[in-house]
Amino acid sequence: MTVIMSTPGTDDLAAATDALRAWQDDARPVQLHPGDVGWYQRFGGGTVAAAVRTWSRDGRVLAVGLLDGARVLRMTTAPDAHRDEELARRLVADVTAPERGVLPDGEVSVEAPPGALVSDLLADEGWRTEDPFTPLQRDLTDPVEDPGVRVEVVGPDRVSDRTRVHREAFGGPTFTDERWHDMAAGPLYADARCLLAYDDAGVPVGATTVWSAGPGRPGLIEPLGVHPDHRGRGYGRALTVAGAAALRELGSSSAVVITEAALVGAVATYVSAGFERLPDRHDRQRAA
Repeated sequence: MTVIMSTPGTDDLAAATDALRAWQDDARPVQLHPGDVGWYQRFGGGTVAAAVRTWSRDGRVLAVGLLDGARVLRMTTAPDAHRDEELARRLVADVTAPERGVLPDGEVSVEAPPGALVSDLLADEGWRTEDPFTPLQRDLTDPVEDPGVRVEVVGPDRVSDRTRVHREAFGGPTFTDERWHDMAAGPLYADARCLLAYDDAGVPVGATTVWSAGPGRPGLIEPLGVHPDHRGRGYGRALTVAGAAALRELGSSSAVVITEAALVGAVATYVSAGFERLPDRHDRQRAA
């Protein structure tokens, strides 16, 4: 059967996210996670559905991609399809031809699993590697230590604190209360938690969201940020530890996080929170 690309409607998005759940595995490299789709849900259900692409053969989803903006496709494949030549060649054809509705002309990037044939074929097409990202992972077999600061789960009464801390931490205005409610209304948020860290005076100083992929599978910490006025005081580490504990309560087998390798402070924070640094990975980029 031929590999078919499709853009699922809002009602069909579950097939893509179910596939992403099933593909999460501690023994495999960190990859696109259902939590990435859940975090994108803040832009609304219609927007996130329009940003997803699936590649299927004979009714089975073999690859899922998320357009993280107009020029970045983050994608992964079923574990047994990493070296599937028909799938890889179809993926390359779709991402290199703007008329197919995946990526436009000019400078674009593709994130693919390490070792996937699609990455090799893009290299053959002249796509270069981008600056590295660093994945980190913490096993959750054993109980997680106390974070050492007050960290609480965000409910509807604390949404404004959570969104304000995020905007201050990342320096952008886009994560509003309305967008938090759009995110929380999505089906994936049933397996997620937003957390707020407080200083001794009860002031919110940092926030994160954690996403479970189901019991016995890796969970994702995305995003995590600390207010600029409160950095360097251990709140990032505390939030990371609290996030790992929340994922363990949700049944996750491990907690994973990915950051730019150049952000050495972030990498050090995650390592200090008991995370193991895994081999760096590179997206593929087509120059303008």
